[in-house]
Amino acid sequence: MTAKLLFSAEDIATRVAELGEEISAAYTGEPLVAVCVLKGAVHFFSDLTRAISREDLEMDFIRISSYGMGTETSRQIRLTKDLECDVRGKHVLVVEDVVDSGHSLRFLLDLLADRGARSVRIATLVNKTERREVDIPVAFSGFMLDSGFIVGYGLDHAERYRALPSIYELLSV
Repeated sequence: MTAKLLFSAEDIATRVAELGEEISAAYTGEPLVAVCVLKGAVHFFSDLTRAISREDLEMDFIRISSYGMGTETSRQIRLTKDLECDVRGKHVLVVEDVVDSGHSLRFLLDLLADRGARSVRIATLVNKTERREVDIPVAFSGFMLDSGFIVGYGLDHAERYRALPSIYELLSV
């Protein structure tokens, strides 16, 4: 792998702690369900939910797929693991690794709205604008990035590099 370091483990830890404070302030006294979008957001979700100051935080997991083994979205979104909790009447915080084209998140936002969520907001580790095709409102962004294919801290290329503690731009495989 040839890669360039973009965000170190220390940078990520600092930013996740800041996001936890922002989210805690935004949802004081309100019922909140944090939804992890698997697999990529699992490291971010774990660190972020510990940084949110709430004893009553409900957590659940969902998995949607659009990339397969490539680097381009197929635009055919599949729900491969559904939520187990009822989101009706609750605020939902969708925790995603990267907002890229926006197609997957549009699918997810519409699904949660159809299920009666009181509100749905997105927290993303990386808000990447290069290939954005769908306008997605991102409430909480860890880092902004214009372009590049990134791996590490949950982000993968063909299921590889997820366990790296930092985030890198993948230059060649």
